[in-house]
Amino acid sequence: MHRKIENIVYGVITVSDSRFNKVISGEDVEDRSGSFLREELNAPYYLLIPDNRDMIKGAIDHLIDFTDVECIVITGGTGVSPRDNTPDVLREMFHKELTGFSVLFHMLSYKEIKYATLLSRATAGIYRGKVIYALPGSLNACKTALPIIKEETGHILKHIRE
Repeated sequence: MHRKIENIVYGVITVSDSRFNKVISGEDVEDRSGSFLREELNAPYYLLIPDNRDMIKGAIDHLIDFTDVECIVITGGTGVSPRDNTPDVLREMFHKELTGFSVLFHMLSYKEIKYATLLSRATAGIYRGKVIYALPGSLNACKTALPIIKEETGHILKHIRE
């Protein structure tokens, strides 16, 4: 077994126009994917933002600048609609992209949803010494990606810090 960093501090960002608009209008919002990730990763930091390029970058920079977060997991905004901006923003930010994450995520997704996995642009990479994953907004997609995140994030962080 490879050595890895333990007790990782996670932050979760949910990117969703519809959920954000409900919060702004004072409605209660259920964020099943964000809540699942927060609980499973014991993430002390959480943000809900709209699918806006500047806000995605700003939320990531905010977590890095003002918290002790080591890994950020984003759920939402990875599809193919015109408002899905998350992977595009991240690819502009990444110092290194972890292309294997996308390959592995799609392989696992294919077993569950067949060719519909093509609609996801899930990605991962390194930015400012932190690991960032971008997952689809569906709860099932977050459940699919979670074992990869839990198993490999510490290993990735070890290599970043060498």
